[in-house]
Formats: sequence, C-alpha cells, structure tokens
Amino acid sequence: MITQEKIERFFQTRIGLNISQIEKESGMPARTLHRAFQEKKTIPTKYMPALESVLRQYGYSDALFEKATIISVVNHKGGVGKTTTTINVGKALSLMGNRVLLIDMDSQGNLSQCYGIHQPSEQIINALLDDESLPIIEINDNLHLSPSDITMADRESEFSSAVGAERRLALKIQEIEKNYDYILIDCPPSLGICTISSLVASNQCLIPIQPEASAFHGVDNLFKRIKQVQTYSNPNLRIKGIVFTMVLNQNIHKALMEQIREKYSNFNVCESMIDNSKYLRESQVMQQDIFTYNPKSLPSEQYNNLAKELINSKS
Repeated sequence: MITQEKIERFFQTRIGLNISQIEKESGMPARTLHRAFQEKKTIPTKYMPALESVLRQYGYSDALFEKATIISVVNHKGGVGKTTTTINVGKALSLMGNRVLLIDMDSQGNLSQCYGIHQPSEQIINALLDDESLPIIEINDNLHLSPSDITMADRESEFSSAVGAERRLALKIQEIEKNYDYILIDCPPSLGICTISSLVASNQCLIPIQPEASAFHGVDNLFKRIKQVQTYSNPNLRIKGIVFTMVLNQNIHKALMEQIREKYSNFNVCESMIDNSKYLRESQVMQQDIFTYNPKSLPSEQYNNLAKELINSKS
C-alpha cells in the first residue's frame, strides 16, 4: 500500500521527475505535492489511488522500499579516493533526504576517523566473528556509520578461515537494510576476504580510478574478481560505474581518461568526475566530509552531481 512516506522517498530517488507534471497526470490541484514535500502538508486521501497509478508508470514499486541499494566502493589499488568517495557520496545522498549507512571494511579505519571515531569498542569484525549485531553509530538523523579499526587486520586471518566467511557481512546487512535507502561499503585496497564479502553483500559496485598510468595496472584483475563473485556468489551484483577521481586539468589526464573509456567501453563511465582539490585534502586533515568543511567548493558540487548520477543511472 502506498503511503506519503513512500511517495516522498520515491521522489528522492527519482530526482529528475517533474512534480508539476505528476500532479497534472494525477488530477490533483497544482502544488499539492510541493506543499506536501516542502511544508509537510498531508496529501488528501482522495488523490492517493490516482497518484499511485501514475507513479507506477514512472517506476514506483513497493519492492523499492523492502531493500536498500548496497554499493561497494572498490579498487584494490590504494590512494585512488575510495574512502573520500564513500564519505562524500554518502553525505550527499543523506542531504537529499535518503537514509544512509556507511560501512568501514578497511582496517585502516579512515572512514571511521573522518567522523572522529578512533578505536571503537564495538566494530564490524566483532559482528562478523562473534555473532553480534552490526554496530551502528548515528552521525545525524539520515547518516549512520558502522566503524572499524586495526582490529580488523588483526582478526582478518580468523575471518578468512571462518565457516561461510564471504556470506557473513551479507547476512548482517540483511538484518538492518530495511532501515536504509543506501548502504555504502568502503572496501580495503586488496582483493582479500574483506573485499570479497563486501561484493557478495552488495547489489552494485562503484570503481574510483585515478587517471594515472598506474591506474591500468591491476584493473583487469579487479574486473576478473568481480566477475568471479557474480558467477559463483552474487549474480545480482552490477558494476554501477567507473568514476575518475583526483583529476588534474592536464592533457595527460585527459588522454588517459579517454583510453580508459575506450578500454572499458562496455561499462558505464560516470560523467561526473572529481578534481584533485586542496579542499578535499584539507577536509581529510580536519576529519570532515566536504559538505561540512566547504559546502560551496567545487568538489562539493562534483560529489553532489555524482550522487545524483548514481541515483538516476539505469546501469
């Protein structure tokens, strides 16, 4: 059964929808939905059946709200902007009204540290090995974090040899995913059990690539590993896209990006790209996302555009 909450959440995931057109097609007075969304007015019950019928033509389904979109941000090469992308895409999605959970699967704990969380007493590896619930820390109403630190590395071999290791994160996420619209997983710079279990738990993956010559090294191995996960463990996993990060306005970067587009033309390459910006580096030092540190900056705009592209992309 459609509800006003589901209607609002549907519009949050379909940013390009023309609200005025939907109102017209549903036979409701102009600005009825505007007032519902902006002024928290109740949509009159008499319009709900017609509105539901119209929204279903635009892709609405009750099933949209039964499971979260789970995205692994993955590249086994370090220093390409995985954590920065996870933090800032997650924050952008939350600012759009989505309920977001960030999961830190990297033993370096940089994602957790961005929000001032060091040596958390409860963390993911304990949930995976000790039959505990995923630890959830509230950053704000729409943004939550499941933290990690070096303990993940200390217990990784134990995790790797555990029965059903690659499925354990997926099972833990299933317990709480109904509470979220998006779950973003920050993967470590490796193709070990922590990355594999993240991919098994996800329905999408996003691949940040820095346009440097070294970006080509090992990328084929990453795609091969993703294919193996799709074949043997998670047939629902899709590559959402490749996103260029740490981009400089240089001919060499432009040439390398074009080479990557050509080589991986059968995959979606995001139109949005992220510049190599001092504001991102400064925000990391300050342990803040870019929207908190400098909401008017170019990378803030770029990550906001990337979040919108991920919402609207059909890949």
